[in-house]
Amino acid sequence: MSDTNRRGLLVILSSPSGAGKSTLSRMLLDWDATLRFSVSATTRAPRRGEEDGREYFFKTKEEFEALVQSGGMLEHAQVFGNYYGSPLAPVEKAITAGRDILFDIDWQGGQQIRGSVLQRDVVSIFILPPSIKELERRLTSRGQDSAEVVAGRMAQAKSEISHWAEYDFVLINDNLEECFERLKTVFQAARLRRDARPELMSHVQMLNQEFEDLL
Repeated sequence: MSDTNRRGLLVILSSPSGAGKSTLSRMLLDWDATLRFSVSATTRAPRRGEEDGREYFFKTKEEFEALVQSGGMLEHAQVFGNYYGSPLAPVEKAITAGRDILFDIDWQGGQQIRGSVLQRDVVSIFILPPSIKELERRLTSRGQDSAEVVAGRMAQAKSEISHWAEYDFVLINDNLEECFERLKTVFQAARLRRDARPELMSHVQMLNQEFEDLL
């Protein structure tokens, strides 16, 4: 929900490819229409039908590098010759207004965000597969990648899983619907964190004043 009585959450969802991160992200967005997916910036050229600020914030290489140098990027990486990253300003504006922002990113991006100026607003969640055999089955059954690509994703998964302990919450996606219910529980509890609810201070002050009035 969007709630001006609290700070928004910066929700990081990470997993190895095939563990269900993207599916769970879509389910979260469908579950709560006020939750917003983080819009990344990129130096690649817009594709047909893409709009600046909707699919991506399209930047020149110079603009992107200037944002990095000035501390204007929460996280960034270079992929196949183009920069990709998460601009700080729109995320900061959203969480100040009490809106929650979802990041579907890998452990490297998550690590950068957890070390950023917005680290106190972060809730990080890692999704584990029930087994390596099941992970391979899911990657293969999608039918999108060659055997060589699947093997590469499996090799990368070992490195990604090694970072599980860096996250606040870790869920095992052994059953998609059950995992989603656990994810919603984490999300709802995080919205009630003391440090995300500045109105609590004035409420406690009011209670203390009522104690004084009883004397």
